[in-house]
Amino acid sequence: MRRTAPVIAAALLVASGVSVAAQTVGDADAGKKVFNKCRACHDIGPAAKNKIGPELNGIVGEKIASVENYSFSDDLKKWGDGKSWNEELLTTWLTNPKAVAPKTKMVFPGLKKPEEITNVIAYLASFDESGQPADPAAQLKAAAGQ
Repeated sequence: MRRTAPVIAAALLVASGVSVAAQTVGDADAGKKVFNKCRACHDIGPAAKNKIGPELNGIVGEKIASVENYSFSDDLKKWGDGKSWNEELLTTWLTNPKAVAPKTKMVFPGLKKPEEITNVIAYLASFDESGQPADPAAQLKAAAGQ
């Protein structure tokens, strides 16, 4: 009987429209290490600047393809039209950017390990728009409500 309790709880969450995956926040410290795969093209933190890719401060909850002074591909603009980055959309994007926007400028093939994706999203959510520390859980919760 004990073993079924988590399954029943998860089923109730899914039935109520709540994503089970959205209930856990990754490890931002582990995500910082994963972000090293992104640093060649992206910057984050107080002194972040656009590089080959846009700076990522405050990306969680931000409108897709809206970083100032960065020219995004038409494919990404079309896919992101009216949407804001949340955990679900970031997961889709980080898994395989070319599947989302085939003509994106981003050449990164994606992250294949779900825990790396969850952790890097937590790391991204740990920065506000100015690059200052933020609470990842609060950022992700706010983005989920958009």
